[in-house]
Amino acid sequence: MKRNRMTFSLAILVCFALIFPTVIVFAQTITSNSIGTHSGYDYEFWKDSGGSGSMTLNNGGTFSAQWNNVNNILFRKGRKFNETQTHQQIGNMSINYGVNYQPNGNSYLCVYGWTVDPLVEYYIVDSWGSWRPPGATPKGTITVDGGTYDIYETTRVNQPSIKGTATFQQYWSVRRTKRTSGTISVSEHFRAWERLGMRMGKMYEVALTVEGYQSSGSANVYHNTLSINGSPIPGGW
Repeated sequence: MKRNRMTFSLAILVCFALIFPTVIVFAQTITSNSIGTHSGYDYEFWKDSGGSGSMTLNNGGTFSAQWNNVNNILFRKGRKFNETQTHQQIGNMSINYGVNYQPNGNSYLCVYGWTVDPLVEYYIVDSWGSWRPPGATPKGTITVDGGTYDIYETTRVNQPSIKGTATFQQYWSVRRTKRTSGTISVSEHFRAWERLGMRMGKMYEVALTVEGYQSSGSANVYHNTLSINGSPIPGGW
């Protein structure tokens, strides 16, 4: 009788896994530079020399991160594209998120990514650590998602990029008051930048990101849902 019960229980578990194949997701911890896909989201862990860090990939877009005495480190989970489409061709993008964010020093909580042709590194910053980036004069503002963001453009000369060492522009939207949860209407920022002459290229990436710079800290991203044209990923897009 006990053996029959065990067989029946195993059969139920197998059927459940076949019907709901994405329900059971195993956490994965990484401690060195890595790019991949986990639970329907693309992720990247990047660190230069110095210090240590770890990233635990959890269900969907969620993850946790810790870093200690780093020079520069980025943890992110979102969607990587194939550099063939503009943001207009991909569609309207937004991220709904929630983070327990505990930086000790210089750090950013943001939506982050790159475009190519032109090569652009961009930030939509919702919270930060000891320093509000980027230390420049604003070009304009955008009021969206219940707050006002200052818009900046800066230049990086001979610095690391997705195309190796290069000179490229950085685009920034930095919220005037910090927050660690809510909705970021990503495409609204793209459109605001372009109205100011800050041209976007073909999309490489959009991701919820925690960055640490010459600092330590931790973050638990307990919610992170990227939607494209109103449809959350993963699921058919």
